[in-house]
Amino acid sequence: MIHLFSMDNMYFAVDTNSGLVHVVDEVTYDLLTGENFKFKHKVEKIREKYGKDITDEAISEINYLIVNDMLYTENINTVNKIKPAIKAMCLNMTHDCNLRCEYCFASQGSYNGERALLDFETGKKALDFLVKNSGSRRNLEVDFFGGEPLMNFETIKMLVEYGRAIEKEYNKNFRFTITTNGVLLNDEKIDYINENMDNVVLSIDGRKTTNDRMRKTVNEKGSYDIIVNNFKNFVNKRMDKDYFARGTYTAYNLDFSEDVRHIRDLGFDKISVEPVVADPEEEYALKEEHIDVLKMEYEKLAKLYIDSYGDESKKFQFFHFNIDLDGGPCIYKRSVGCGAGTEYIAVTPTGDFYPCHQFVGQEEFIIGNVDEGINKDNVVDKFRNVSVNEKPACKDCWAKYYCSGGCHANAYNFNGDFTTPYRVGCELEKKRIECSIYIKAMLS
Repeated sequence: MIHLFSMDNMYFAVDTNSGLVHVVDEVTYDLLTGENFKFKHKVEKIREKYGKDITDEAISEINYLIVNDMLYTENINTVNKIKPAIKAMCLNMTHDCNLRCEYCFASQGSYNGERALLDFETGKKALDFLVKNSGSRRNLEVDFFGGEPLMNFETIKMLVEYGRAIEKEYNKNFRFTITTNGVLLNDEKIDYINENMDNVVLSIDGRKTTNDRMRKTVNEKGSYDIIVNNFKNFVNKRMDKDYFARGTYTAYNLDFSEDVRHIRDLGFDKISVEPVVADPEEEYALKEEHIDVLKMEYEKLAKLYIDSYGDESKKFQFFHFNIDLDGGPCIYKRSVGCGAGTEYIAVTPTGDFYPCHQFVGQEEFIIGNVDEGINKDNVVDKFRNVSVNEKPACKDCWAKYYCSGGCHANAYNFNGDFTTPYRVGCELEKKRIECSIYIKAMLS
């Protein structure tokens, strides 16, 4: 299986199963389209267009790639025979928030339940579970999440201290991260975070009008003016350590590349802006009729990315354009995806375990707790046994080993099962991959 696409007068052939990407000329592109090179009458028409010598040389190159397993390679359907170890944990430090973002999947921090804070003892048990159930993995990820985790800042500090103590005992290394809306950031918190957090996600949607339409305070005022200076102060002190300014675009800002440009111009050089996932009945939801517009917007963003590359003051990273074409995960990992419920779990303030933070609040997905560990193997198996080669919509998709079948939560919440991916998300992901390949080729 191969995928052909063109962008800005460049032509690409992607071999699905091997992951090889070929930058080809126009004649090769035409020969590969519809596998024209296999049909004499179609080859003759292409010879009339490009000339016999050029066409025949291209056919010879195509055959060489096929014979040497670089094009039209065979699919490898992997079987999971390994019991994964937990390597990452999302600690919901709060089921509460000081913002009331309209699109929030966590119901403005409450996850459709009572507002609560995670206490030290519960967090301590969670970290104990992680180190004891991580197998031979040494590097472990812990994300302080919410709601807004800085509403529980003192407990975060206590858990970091505890984690540093036990990692020596168990020969582990914790990578702590935090996601924050920035409202409570001050010099004390900034200094602590920069010293102790390996990565930080800063939530901002873009232009003031974009941000304030969706990201409002509890008194219905916009948050932009509160957070921008806090984030600038944070990044100025962050130096070369990892962070991302992360936004969400909706039907209200289909021109989201301008929001990326704005975030960059504020001085943030590591950016992630992602599509909202929402009930189609919501006015701000992205719908299928938006797909073509959004694809063009990603192309505009790709060109902005390339144009910025030669100017250190404008250069930036865009999270969804970071793609590894030279290696990446093994075929099994690329088949099963994110590891929700098997390599990654979320922990609530009450100590319940969920396969990921996006399932929190849906009690049928509770897989255990800090006292008993994982005790719902039947639920875990639902996640462990999902593979792109078993999903009808994925098995013949060229992008399956890049997206690994997409987000389980989106699939379930939109379609009621894990095997039917969220279509809008799929289409946008495929476009992001194409843009990433184009960028790689342009900057190589």
